[in-house]
Amino acid sequence: MQDLTTLIRNRHSAIKFMPDTPISRQELSEIFEGVKLAPSAFNLQHTRYAAVTDEATVENIYQASGGQYKIKLASAVIAVFGDTQAHTHVADMNEGFLALGIIDRSEFDTTVRDVTEFYERRGETFQRDEAIRNASLSAMMFMLIAKDKGWDTCPMIGFDPDAVREAVGAPDNLTPVMLIAIGQEDTSKRRPRGYRKPVSEFVTFDRF
Repeated sequence: MQDLTTLIRNRHSAIKFMPDTPISRQELSEIFEGVKLAPSAFNLQHTRYAAVTDEATVENIYQASGGQYKIKLASAVIAVFGDTQAHTHVADMNEGFLALGIIDRSEFDTTVRDVTEFYERRGETFQRDEAIRNASLSAMMFMLIAKDKGWDTCPMIGFDPDAVREAVGAPDNLTPVMLIAIGQEDTSKRRPRGYRKPVSEFVTFDRF
């Protein structure tokens, strides 16, 4: 296990993976055990994942990605989705607090009403934006935990969203956010890390 600073410095996007390096469902599940602790607005946990190792489904995602070969070399491809209707499950997300007495029935009802109204008043564009925002936070957590467990990753945005949704049978309320290829990096193909702006170029204190 790496300390956080080392982990952040060592994580980078792998452009090529070593073939024939399978990852088990158990290993993926261990990564997701950590991922579930990622922050999400109102604890709605908007993110849904399809962890794909099935050869036929990988082929369909490969085609949906325009033939990006890293998908075929990867140990798995992770399709990341955001649930645009996550707010409709706010009651489910708070029932535990109610049952444990952490909140009373009045607080529970108020939370359900306020969160539901918060999303519904802002409409479909906001709901989609929220799904993407929260899924992106979760996806970054996935990549950091994967690296900590010895796996390399590459987030990907070049794909046909409808084709990816169809490939994994995702319902319409799940909006595709990104793909993450995961495997063991072929370090012979590693590129130096790209130029990073100095802090002064991307951080403004107080006001722009």
